[in-house]
Amino acid sequence: MTAIDGDRLLARLDALAQISSGGPGVNRLAYGQQDVVARDLVAVWMTAAGLTVTLDEATNLIGRLPGRGGCSRLLVMGSHLDTVVNAGPLDGAYGVLAAIEVAAASHSLEHELVVVAFANEEGARGTAGLSGSRAIGRPSTVDLDALDDDGVSLAARVRGAGGAPDAIGHAAWVDGSVVAYVELHVEQGPILDRSGCQIGVVEAITGQRQFDIEVLGEANHAGTTPMEGRRDALVAAAELVLAVERLAADGGARVATTGRCVAEPGVRNVVPGRVHLAVDLRDTDAGRLETATGELLAAAQRIGSSRQVAISVERLHDVVATPCHGAIRDAVAASAEQLGLTWRSMVSGATHDGQSMSAIGPVGMVFVPSTGGVSHAPTETTPPDDLVNGANVVLATIVQLDRGALCDHTVSAGES
Repeated sequence: MTAIDGDRLLARLDALAQISSGGPGVNRLAYGQQDVVARDLVAVWMTAAGLTVTLDEATNLIGRLPGRGGCSRLLVMGSHLDTVVNAGPLDGAYGVLAAIEVAAASHSLEHELVVVAFANEEGARGTAGLSGSRAIGRPSTVDLDALDDDGVSLAARVRGAGGAPDAIGHAAWVDGSVVAYVELHVEQGPILDRSGCQIGVVEAITGQRQFDIEVLGEANHAGTTPMEGRRDALVAAAELVLAVERLAADGGARVATTGRCVAEPGVRNVVPGRVHLAVDLRDTDAGRLETATGELLAAAQRIGSSRQVAISVERLHDVVATPCHGAIRDAVAASAEQLGLTWRSMVSGATHDGQSMSAIGPVGMVFVPSTGGVSHAPTETTPPDDLVNGANVVLATIVQLDRGALCDHTVSAGES
């Protein structure tokens, strides 16, 4: 069987990692200058692989390789090029560059093959994230008027990066037009690395709910305000942080995180009068997420009453839990076995663009190990052999899907 060009894949990953606003790690925030430069370089690589390249209204970079005409729907691969602050070199970029290598080795498919570098997967500057893939698969969830942490609207960011926010509806794809979407990614967790397995066959991608919480107490002098008379916002927030942790410890959600805590006025000799918390809940079961949400709200009310502070909870961004299609999972497992690679089934604890794409067709994901389980950090790394193996598994999977049952079977987006 044809294999991808592993040396070229690894060299391009190294080259792309150099496009950064500085260190530590890789800094390539969505819609920023470095993101656009990276996108333009990847467009050159897509063209060299024989793809016809366009930039859509949402600034998704799309490369198309015509099929031989046997099937009308699309086989799609992709991921993203943007990073978090102080990121590693692989998250997102690996999936895009590997997909280009798969396309370069796949010039005899029945289906049209499409490679997408989605815009703003990470949610730069406090935006909702998955912006590009939402525009394609779930356009009603794109809020162009939403302001980021710098007070700039998503529409302005898209326009500044070469998009057309006023016409963003044209970026949406027709429901059912995708026969399969396959995304290759580093695991971003420790399971494969600890188990020694080479390939992860993803069963489902986690759902996510995010909240902004404000705790409003009363600022006062730290030396003259008696302990029994205080309305200390930070003490109440500390109780709420522990309550968030218990949402996972008690089985309500798979994981529960308070990722940000800002106390005001933030000086040593003043009782804190206001605290802002940012909370993230994740689970592959929508019912457990709903239960955890209810428990969070109840905890906020209980703590606010007992501490005599006002606690407001704002629900922000939701990402729906997404099952991966059984036929795609089977194809990934069979491809791994065909290549003599060990594999295991697992869930994704991170969100991915496939969750947006699931609205218009079946999705699947392939994981390779993250050394030490480290990601979203400068030390993110994966052994080169695993990176090449993952790309070859996707190549074999695409070939199977092109020739298999999904070609002739109309599958609803929610089928699993």
